[in-house]
Amino acid sequence: MTRAFLGLGSNLGDRLSYLRNAVDRLEDVVAVSSVYETAAVGGPEQGRYLNLVVQLDTEASARALLEVCQALESEAQRVRDVRWGPRTLDVDVLWHDGEIVDEPDLVVPHPRMFERAFVLVPLREMAPELIPDDFVDPDPDDLSLHGPLS
Repeated sequence: MTRAFLGLGSNLGDRLSYLRNAVDRLEDVVAVSSVYETAAVGGPEQGRYLNLVVQLDTEASARALLEVCQALESEAQRVRDVRWGPRTLDVDVLWHDGEIVDEPDLVVPHPRMFERAFVLVPLREMAPELIPDDFVDPDPDDLSLHGPLS
């Protein structure tokens, strides 16, 4: 089994419901972070996100996890009209122990995970050793604890 982390976010519709449904559909979940509300990063002006990180112990490769992520987004009727635009559900492969991927449609570790507090704060709950030593907690206006997923 391999430890892997997925990042999930939603800023359209019933955000919490989209996150719950996606986590419920995942196999091999061993931990789910708290949910955090965050300002949108990049893209057009849009509403705030709910974000969390899920830890898996899995036999699936990073490529297979990408397919799972895309299926979850499709089930949530995600529309990809604008890069970094609002979405019902966004699911990213953040980390896959021992695997480095650099392909046009998949980069693992995720290329921006170490720049994004909405990834690092929930990830720190499960894997503090992956958080850079120079990470500084964001302003509460940019990221705040929403609570548990359940």
